[in-house]
Amino acid sequence: MRRLSVTISVLFFIFLSTYSQSQTKADEVLKIIRKVNDYWQKNYSPEVNAFWDNAAYHIGNMEAYFLTKNPAYLDYSLKWAEYNEWKGAKSDDKEAWKYTYGETDEYVLFGDHQACFQVYIDLYRMDPKPYKIARAREVMEYQMSTDKRDYWWWADGLFMVMPVMTKLHAVTGNPLYPEKLYEYWSYADSLMYDKEERLYYRDAKYVYPKHKTINGEKDFWSRGNGWVFAAYAKVLQDLPKSDPHRDMYIERFRSMAAALAVCQQPQGYWTRSLLDPEHAPGPETSGTAFFTYGFLWGMNNGYLDEEKYESTIKKSWDYLQNTALQPDGRVGYVQPIGEKAIPGQVVDANSTANFGVGAFLLASCEMVRYLQIKNK
Repeated sequence: MRRLSVTISVLFFIFLSTYSQSQTKADEVLKIIRKVNDYWQKNYSPEVNAFWDNAAYHIGNMEAYFLTKNPAYLDYSLKWAEYNEWKGAKSDDKEAWKYTYGETDEYVLFGDHQACFQVYIDLYRMDPKPYKIARAREVMEYQMSTDKRDYWWWADGLFMVMPVMTKLHAVTGNPLYPEKLYEYWSYADSLMYDKEERLYYRDAKYVYPKHKTINGEKDFWSRGNGWVFAAYAKVLQDLPKSDPHRDMYIERFRSMAAALAVCQQPQGYWTRSLLDPEHAPGPETSGTAFFTYGFLWGMNNGYLDEEKYESTIKKSWDYLQNTALQPDGRVGYVQPIGEKAIPGQVVDANSTANFGVGAFLLASCEMVRYLQIKNK
């Protein structure tokens, strides 16, 4: 009886030690989120445009708010939304609206000007005043009324706009959103998806063999695939369980996960050209952070097998917290704005960017949830 009592006491001690260790790790990640986001918000004004790079930061910032309930994070995104009048590109002349690449106000239908709607919808859900999503609805409803289907001609566009459509469906109930989502996605997938490698080219210019790496390999840009992988995680959060195409998105998500796990570097990061590390060697944070977010979200929500991918996220998180994160709170090793892996381009500890911070915040928030789930 005494031996049984001692055994139970030892097991209870082990349980408490394991629980405490996991909780401490979750608390440590929360400290990292505060360090990174406080650094960014202290050094950068929210009064900047609503283009994709700023929107990507705010998508991460809102996730940090949902997790921490820090009112400063909410206030920062509200100021940004108000500064931009809850709009992306601001032209009101529909006949002049374009969807090729462009940074001026007539490119209303270009997805890089629509990513901001994700944040506006999140803010609307918390305080549902119609003006917050009026422009989002105007733009997307006009877009869906056209006979065009080639709006998403670059990989980044899937992250920028797919979640906008599932979020708008969630708040409006308009069935046209998931219908058109599938139509636009089908075009993009047919253009950029490589069935053999289960990865996405950045756009049609980079499809093999028209474009190759320095070693003659297929060139799959890390951040481009990060956008897509994260897009699937975002879409599955709001897409109805009854959607007839949901299984296809899940299949792509899982296939990408399997392909990405294989090309992760031993140090935990992914190189800028996924299948040819020699093309642009060395660490890169934005793609790695988006992949980490996707893996963790998939594991946390039952779409990806934890046993299969636990080592993947442990290595990538080790890279993010010990290499990418700088002592002052900056997020380093972020490849600058571009569309491909560039041989010889310098990406180092001083290379930071808003979208990279947003990706880091998304990954960090899911890491906290992952550790909290393990505590239960």
